[in-house]
Amino acid sequence: MIQGEEVLQDGAAPGQMALYHFPGCPYSERVEILLALKGLGALIRDVEIDISSPRPEWLLQKTRGSTALPALEVAQGTLRESLVILRYLDQTFPDRQIVQSDPYRHAIESILVATDSAFTIAGYQLLRNRDPAKRDELRRAVDAQFARLDAFLNDHGPGGDYLFDDFGWAEVVFTPLMKRLRFLEYYEDYEIPVALARVRRWQESCLAHPSAQHRTHEEIIKLYYDYSIGVGSGAIPPGRLRSSFTMDPHWSRRPMPPRDKWGTRATDAELGLET
Repeated sequence: MIQGEEVLQDGAAPGQMALYHFPGCPYSERVEILLALKGLGALIRDVEIDISSPRPEWLLQKTRGSTALPALEVAQGTLRESLVILRYLDQTFPDRQIVQSDPYRHAIESILVATDSAFTIAGYQLLRNRDPAKRDELRRAVDAQFARLDAFLNDHGPGGDYLFDDFGWAEVVFTPLMKRLRFLEYYEDYEIPVALARVRRWQESCLAHPSAQHRTHEEIIKLYYDYSIGVGSGAIPPGRLRSSFTMDPHWSRRPMPPRDKWGTRATDAELGLET
C-alpha cells in the first residue's frame, strides 16, 4: 500500500491496474472485499488518497476532474463508481464469480443491492444529526431500514446466514455499509431491534467473514468522529486544524474519540490528530 504522492514518482507498472481510494470509504471497501474474495490483491496497485487535502492534479487528470473515489485505473482508462468497478472485476476475473449465475437469483440479489442508498442515508442522517428533538424520528427510520432488510431476507433466504448459499454479490455491497452503521452503536447507543433476528444474523455473518477483516470497527469509529458532530467528507470542523479522516497521524496511533457527540467537541489534541 502506498501514499498518493508516491504515484508521481513511479506510477503503476505497465499493464498493472491501480485502485485509488481513501481509508474509511465504504464504497472503496466493497472493492477491497471483492479483491479478497477473488485473491486478486497482489495484481492491483493499492493507492490511498488523503481526502482531508485537495485531490492532487495527477489524480484529477486520471478521473477527468471528478473527485469521487474509488477509481480503478485499467489499460483502457479509469473507471469510477463502486458497482461499475465490482462488475468489471467480476467479469474480468471470472474464475471465482461473485454474481449469481442463475438469472432469477441474480435478479433477486440485484433488487436488494438497489436499496443500498436508502439504507445508507438513514444511518448517516442519524449519525450526523445535531438536533436532539429529531433523534427518535431518525432512529425509527433506521429501524425501518433494518426491518425492510429482515423481511427481504426472510422471503428469499430464511434459513441461511447469507442471502443465498455463500457470501456473494449482496454481501459485498452491503457489508461495508453495515460496518459503518455500527458507528451508531458507539455514538448513538443504537441496536438493531431484537425481533429482527434474520437481519441481525446476516450482519453478524457478513462482519465475521474473512474477506471483510481489512477495515476494523476501531478504524471506522476514529475516522468518522467528525461525522458524529455533523461534519463529513474530510472537511475541517470549526475550531480544529485537522480532519478526523486525515491519514497522518495514522488512525492506529490515535485514542478512541469521545462517545458523547452532544457534549463538548473534542480538540485535535484529544483526538490524537496533532503531528
